[in-house]
Amino acid sequence: MHSLIELNHNTKIVGVIGHPIKHSQSPMMHNFAFNKGNLDFVYLPFDIAPTNLKDALKGMVALGIAGFNVTVPHKERIVEHLDELSDSAKIVNAVNTVVIENGKLTGYNTDVNGIIRTLDNYKEKISGKTVSVIGAGGAARAVIYALINNFNVKKINIINRTVEKAESLKDYFSSKMLFEKIKTYELIPPDVTNVLAKSKLIVNASSIGMSPEDDDSPTTIPESFNSKQIVFDVVYNPRKTKLLSIAESKGATVVNGLNMFIEQGAKAFELWTNEKMPVEKIMKILDKEAEA
Repeated sequence: MHSLIELNHNTKIVGVIGHPIKHSQSPMMHNFAFNKGNLDFVYLPFDIAPTNLKDALKGMVALGIAGFNVTVPHKERIVEHLDELSDSAKIVNAVNTVVIENGKLTGYNTDVNGIIRTLDNYKEKISGKTVSVIGAGGAARAVIYALINNFNVKKINIINRTVEKAESLKDYFSSKMLFEKIKTYELIPPDVTNVLAKSKLIVNASSIGMSPEDDDSPTTIPESFNSKQIVFDVVYNPRKTKLLSIAESKGATVVNGLNMFIEQGAKAFELWTNEKMPVEKIMKILDKEAEA
Protein backbone atom coordinates (compact mmCIF):
# COMPACT_ATOMS: atom_id res chain seq x y z
CA MET A 1 0.00 0.00 0.00
CA HIS A 2 1.33 3.41 -0.97
CA SER A 3 1.68 6.07 1.69
CA LEU A 4 -0.68 9.02 1.52
CA ILE A 5 0.30 12.05 -0.52
CA GLU A 6 1.48 14.94 1.61
CA LEU A 7 -1.50 16.81 3.04
CA ASN A 8 -1.65 20.58 2.74
CA HIS A 9 -4.12 23.47 2.93
CA ASN A 10 -5.40 22.63 -0.58
CA THR A 11 -6.14 18.98 0.20
CA LYS A 12 -9.83 18.18 -0.35
CA ILE A 13 -11.47 16.04 2.31
CA VAL A 14 -14.00 13.33 1.44
CA GLY A 15 -15.10 10.38 3.54
CA VAL A 16 -17.80 7.98 4.61
CA ILE A 17 -20.48 8.37 7.28
CA GLY A 18 -22.09 5.45 9.07
CA HIS A 19 -22.64 3.87 12.47
CA PRO A 20 -20.65 1.70 13.08
CA ILE A 21 -17.98 2.49 10.50
CA LYS A 22 -14.82 0.59 11.47
CA HIS A 23 -15.60 -2.35 9.12
CA SER A 24 -15.46 -0.11 6.02
CA GLN A 25 -12.68 -0.64 3.49
CA SER A 26 -13.63 2.54 1.62
CA PRO A 27 -10.81 4.66 3.18
CA MET A 28 -8.17 2.17 2.02
CA MET A 29 -9.67 1.94 -1.48
CA HIS A 30 -10.09 5.66 -2.10
CA ASN A 31 -6.83 6.77 -0.51
CA PHE A 32 -4.94 4.23 -2.66
CA ALA A 33 -6.73 5.55 -5.77
CA PHE A 34 -6.04 9.21 -4.86
CA ASN A 35 -2.39 8.38 -4.33
CA LYS A 36 -2.15 6.40 -7.58
CA GLY A 37 -3.69 9.30 -9.52
CA ASN A 38 -1.60 11.90 -7.65
CA LEU A 39 -4.83 13.64 -6.59
CA ASP A 40 -4.82 16.06 -3.67
CA PHE A 41 -7.64 14.33 -1.77
CA VAL A 42 -7.86 12.39 1.49
CA TYR A 43 -10.70 10.03 2.53
CA LEU A 44 -11.70 9.70 6.20
CA PRO A 45 -14.24 7.59 8.11
CA PHE A 46 -16.80 9.46 10.27
CA ASP A 47 -18.78 7.47 12.84
CA ILE A 48 -22.02 9.43 13.14
CA ALA A 49 -24.92 8.28 15.29
CA PRO A 50 -28.40 8.75 13.75
CA THR A 51 -29.30 11.47 16.28
CA ASN A 52 -26.31 13.54 15.09
CA LEU A 53 -26.91 13.23 11.34
CA LYS A 54 -28.45 16.66 10.71
CA ASP A 55 -25.77 18.49 12.73
CA ALA A 56 -23.00 16.45 11.10
CA LEU A 57 -24.16 17.51 7.62
CA LYS A 58 -24.12 21.18 8.66
CA GLY A 59 -20.62 20.64 10.03
CA MET A 60 -19.42 19.09 6.79
CA VAL A 61 -20.63 22.08 4.78
CA ALA A 62 -19.07 24.49 7.31
CA LEU A 63 -15.73 22.65 7.17
CA GLY A 64 -15.61 22.69 3.38
CA ILE A 65 -15.69 18.91 2.95
CA ALA A 66 -16.04 18.05 -0.76
CA GLY A 67 -18.29 14.99 -0.43
CA PHE A 68 -18.83 11.66 1.27
CA ASN A 69 -20.24 8.16 1.02
CA VAL A 70 -23.20 7.09 3.12
CA THR A 71 -23.60 3.66 4.65
CA VAL A 72 -25.80 1.93 7.25
CA PRO A 73 -27.97 3.29 8.88
CA HIS A 74 -28.14 6.65 7.07
CA LYS A 75 -28.87 5.79 3.39
CA GLU A 76 -32.60 6.47 3.59
CA ARG A 77 -32.70 8.98 6.43
CA ILE A 78 -30.24 11.35 4.76
CA VAL A 79 -32.56 12.00 1.78
CA GLU A 80 -34.68 14.59 3.62
CA HIS A 81 -31.57 16.63 4.49
CA LEU A 82 -30.22 17.01 0.93
CA ASP A 83 -30.73 19.89 -1.50
CA GLU A 84 -30.86 17.83 -4.70
CA LEU A 85 -31.07 14.19 -5.79
CA SER A 86 -29.97 12.42 -8.97
CA ASP A 87 -32.72 10.72 -10.99
CA SER A 88 -31.94 7.23 -9.68
CA ALA A 89 -31.60 8.48 -6.07
CA LYS A 90 -35.04 10.10 -6.38
CA ILE A 91 -36.68 6.83 -7.39
CA VAL A 92 -34.66 4.60 -5.06
CA ASN A 93 -35.19 7.11 -2.23
CA ALA A 94 -31.82 6.16 -0.77
CA VAL A 95 -28.40 7.80 -1.15
CA ASN A 96 -24.89 6.42 -0.76
CA THR A 97 -22.83 9.27 -2.26
CA VAL A 98 -23.03 13.03 -1.66
CA VAL A 99 -21.24 15.83 -3.50
CA ILE A 100 -20.96 19.22 -1.74
CA GLU A 101 -20.54 22.25 -4.00
CA ASN A 102 -21.05 25.86 -2.96
CA GLY A 103 -22.73 24.71 0.25
CA LYS A 104 -25.26 22.57 -1.64
CA LEU A 105 -25.55 18.83 -0.96
CA THR A 106 -26.47 16.62 -3.95
CA GLY A 107 -27.26 12.95 -3.36
CA TYR A 108 -26.54 10.07 -5.74
CA ASN A 109 -27.07 6.33 -5.61
CA THR A 110 -23.90 4.75 -6.97
CA ASP A 111 -24.93 1.39 -5.44
CA VAL A 112 -27.17 1.09 -8.50
CA ASN A 113 -24.08 1.38 -10.76
CA GLY A 114 -22.29 -1.28 -8.70
CA ILE A 115 -25.23 -3.70 -8.91
CA ILE A 116 -25.65 -3.24 -12.67
CA ARG A 117 -21.93 -3.78 -13.35
CA THR A 118 -21.84 -6.85 -11.08
CA LEU A 119 -24.90 -8.60 -12.53
CA ASP A 120 -24.33 -7.60 -16.16
CA ASN A 121 -22.66 -10.96 -16.95
CA TYR A 122 -25.85 -12.75 -15.88
CA LYS A 123 -28.33 -10.48 -17.68
CA GLU A 124 -29.66 -13.11 -20.09
CA LYS A 125 -30.03 -15.73 -17.36
CA ILE A 126 -31.97 -13.34 -15.09
CA SER A 127 -34.24 -11.86 -17.79
CA GLY A 128 -37.85 -13.04 -17.49
CA LYS A 129 -37.14 -14.94 -14.27
CA THR A 130 -38.19 -14.79 -10.60
CA VAL A 131 -35.68 -13.22 -8.20
CA SER A 132 -35.58 -12.94 -4.41
CA VAL A 133 -34.14 -10.00 -2.51
CA ILE A 134 -33.34 -10.42 1.19
CA GLY A 135 -33.51 -7.13 3.11
CA ALA A 136 -35.58 -3.95 2.89
CA GLY A 137 -33.09 -1.15 3.57
CA GLY A 138 -31.14 1.21 1.32
CA ALA A 139 -29.16 -1.54 -0.45
CA ALA A 140 -32.35 -3.53 -1.13
CA ARG A 141 -33.92 -0.43 -2.66
CA ALA A 142 -30.97 -0.04 -5.03
CA VAL A 143 -31.10 -3.75 -5.95
CA ILE A 144 -34.86 -3.67 -6.67
CA TYR A 145 -34.51 -0.50 -8.77
CA ALA A 146 -31.68 -2.05 -10.83
CA LEU A 147 -33.56 -5.33 -11.32
CA ILE A 148 -36.70 -3.57 -12.58
CA ASN A 149 -34.91 -0.93 -14.63
CA ASN A 150 -32.07 -2.96 -16.18
CA PHE A 151 -32.72 -6.71 -16.01
CA ASN A 152 -36.30 -7.27 -17.18
CA VAL A 153 -37.13 -9.64 -14.31
CA LYS A 154 -40.52 -11.33 -14.20
CA LYS A 155 -41.21 -11.27 -10.47
CA ILE A 156 -39.48 -10.05 -7.28
CA ASN A 157 -39.82 -11.60 -3.83
CA ILE A 158 -38.84 -9.25 -0.99
CA ILE A 159 -37.90 -11.22 2.13
CA ASN A 160 -37.26 -9.38 5.38
CA ARG A 161 -37.23 -9.99 9.12
CA THR A 162 -39.86 -7.25 9.47
CA VAL A 163 -42.48 -8.03 6.85
CA GLU A 164 -44.04 -4.56 7.24
CA LYS A 165 -40.86 -3.01 5.80
CA ALA A 166 -41.02 -5.43 2.87
CA GLU A 167 -44.69 -4.49 2.30
CA SER A 168 -43.73 -0.82 2.35
CA LEU A 169 -41.10 -1.43 -0.37
CA LYS A 170 -43.60 -3.42 -2.42
CA ASP A 171 -46.09 -0.54 -2.32
CA TYR A 172 -43.37 1.99 -3.05
CA PHE A 173 -41.98 0.30 -6.18
CA SER A 174 -45.44 -0.68 -7.42
CA SER A 175 -46.39 2.99 -7.51
CA LYS A 176 -43.00 4.55 -8.44
CA MET A 177 -41.97 2.08 -11.15
CA LEU A 178 -45.36 0.53 -11.97
CA PHE A 179 -43.98 -2.95 -11.28
CA GLU A 180 -46.81 -5.06 -9.92
CA LYS A 181 -45.25 -8.51 -9.61
CA ILE A 182 -43.78 -8.20 -6.13
CA LYS A 183 -44.51 -10.59 -3.26
CA THR A 184 -43.36 -10.22 0.34
CA TYR A 185 -42.31 -12.79 2.92
CA GLU A 186 -41.10 -12.75 6.49
CA LEU A 187 -37.54 -14.03 6.85
CA ILE A 188 -38.30 -17.30 8.63
CA PRO A 189 -35.85 -19.77 7.01
CA PRO A 190 -38.03 -22.91 7.03
CA ASP A 191 -40.99 -20.99 5.57
CA VAL A 192 -39.08 -19.33 2.73
CA THR A 193 -37.03 -22.36 1.64
CA ASN A 194 -39.30 -23.06 -1.35
CA VAL A 195 -39.48 -19.38 -2.28
CA LEU A 196 -35.67 -19.19 -2.41
CA ALA A 197 -35.31 -22.55 -4.18
CA LYS A 198 -37.60 -21.40 -7.00
CA SER A 199 -35.64 -18.17 -7.57
CA LYS A 200 -33.17 -17.87 -10.45
CA LEU A 201 -31.33 -15.11 -8.58
CA ILE A 202 -31.06 -14.60 -4.82
CA VAL A 203 -29.59 -11.33 -3.55
CA ASN A 204 -28.69 -10.79 0.08
CA ALA A 205 -29.09 -7.02 0.36
CA SER A 206 -29.05 -7.09 4.16
CA SER A 207 -26.02 -6.85 6.45
CA ILE A 208 -26.62 -10.40 7.80
CA GLY A 209 -23.30 -12.24 7.65
CA MET A 210 -21.12 -9.13 7.62
CA SER A 211 -17.93 -9.19 9.68
CA PRO A 212 -17.71 -9.55 12.67
CA GLU A 213 -20.95 -11.61 12.51
CA ASP A 214 -19.36 -14.02 10.00
CA ASP A 215 -21.23 -17.03 11.34
CA ASP A 216 -24.64 -15.50 10.61
CA SER A 217 -26.66 -16.14 7.46
CA PRO A 218 -30.19 -15.24 6.28
CA THR A 219 -30.74 -19.01 5.94
CA THR A 220 -28.65 -22.06 6.74
CA ILE A 221 -30.99 -24.50 4.98
CA PRO A 222 -29.11 -26.06 2.02
CA GLU A 223 -32.37 -26.90 0.23
CA SER A 224 -32.86 -23.17 -0.36
CA PHE A 225 -30.24 -23.42 -3.14
CA ASN A 226 -29.57 -25.39 -6.32
CA SER A 227 -27.11 -25.59 -9.20
CA LYS A 228 -29.26 -23.52 -11.59
CA GLN A 229 -29.14 -20.42 -9.38
CA ILE A 230 -27.05 -17.30 -9.05
CA VAL A 231 -26.57 -16.16 -5.45
CA PHE A 232 -25.22 -12.63 -4.95
CA ASP A 233 -24.29 -11.29 -1.51
CA VAL A 234 -23.73 -7.52 -1.31
CA VAL A 235 -21.61 -8.11 1.80
CA TYR A 236 -17.91 -7.89 0.80
CA ASN A 237 -16.31 -8.52 4.20
CA PRO A 238 -15.85 -11.50 4.50
CA ARG A 239 -15.39 -12.30 0.80
CA LYS A 240 -17.23 -15.59 1.14
CA THR A 241 -20.11 -15.26 3.57
CA LYS A 242 -21.76 -18.23 5.21
CA LEU A 243 -24.69 -17.76 2.81
CA LEU A 244 -22.38 -18.05 -0.22
CA SER A 245 -20.60 -21.09 1.23
CA ILE A 246 -23.90 -22.95 1.69
CA ALA A 247 -25.13 -21.93 -1.77
CA GLU A 248 -21.83 -23.01 -3.35
CA SER A 249 -22.06 -26.41 -1.65
CA LYS A 250 -25.31 -26.95 -3.59
CA GLY A 251 -23.68 -25.99 -6.90
CA ALA A 252 -25.04 -22.45 -7.20
CA THR A 253 -23.04 -19.74 -9.00
CA VAL A 254 -21.95 -17.40 -6.18
CA VAL A 255 -21.03 -13.73 -6.45
CA ASN A 256 -19.60 -11.76 -3.52
CA GLY A 257 -20.01 -8.05 -2.89
CA LEU A 258 -16.45 -6.97 -3.75
CA ASN A 259 -17.12 -6.01 -7.37
CA MET A 260 -20.22 -4.03 -6.39
CA PHE A 261 -18.27 -2.31 -3.61
CA ILE A 262 -15.47 -1.28 -6.00
CA GLU A 263 -17.81 -0.22 -8.83
CA GLN A 264 -20.01 1.94 -6.57
CA GLY A 265 -16.80 3.45 -5.18
CA ALA A 266 -15.48 4.10 -8.68
CA LYS A 267 -18.60 6.07 -9.58
CA ALA A 268 -18.36 8.12 -6.35
CA PHE A 269 -14.65 8.74 -7.03
CA GLU A 270 -15.56 10.06 -10.49
CA LEU A 271 -18.26 12.36 -9.08
CA TRP A 272 -15.78 13.94 -6.65
CA THR A 273 -12.68 14.13 -8.87
CA ASN A 274 -13.85 13.93 -12.52
CA GLU A 275 -11.21 11.20 -12.87
CA LYS A 276 -11.50 7.44 -13.42
CA MET A 277 -10.63 5.11 -10.55
CA PRO A 278 -8.04 2.37 -11.37
CA VAL A 279 -10.59 -0.41 -10.78
CA GLU A 280 -8.39 -3.41 -11.67
CA LYS A 281 -5.54 -2.25 -9.44
CA ILE A 282 -8.01 -1.69 -6.57
CA MET A 283 -9.38 -5.23 -7.05
CA LYS A 284 -5.87 -6.69 -6.72
CA ILE A 285 -5.09 -4.61 -3.62
CA LEU A 286 -8.32 -5.61 -1.85
CA ASP A 287 -7.85 -9.27 -2.79
CA LYS A 288 -4.37 -9.18 -1.25
CA GLU A 289 -5.79 -7.58 1.91
CA ALA A 290 -8.36 -10.39 2.17
CA GLU A 291 -5.64 -13.06 1.88
CA ALA A 292 -3.39 -11.38 4.49
